[in-house]
Amino acid sequence: MAADWNPFSWRKSSRCANTACIEIAFDAGTVLLRNSTDPEGTRLAFSRDEWATFLDGVRTGDFDLPGD
Repeated sequence: MAADWNPFSWRKSSRCANTACIEIAFDAGTVLLRNSTDPEGTRLAFSRDEWATFLDGVRTGDFDLPGD
């Protein structure tokens, strides 16, 4: 049985420039992500530590493309 993800308060990325955006929600120890154009589709779940590590990588440029 699929988990009921609707009780969460989803919000769109502040970087959203069009209708295809990432939405995020927070639960006790989990960060949840989904595509705003398909809210019932695939969702990703990360621990708070995993999310913090990802954000640190974004801030330090670990995911920047060469030449950016």
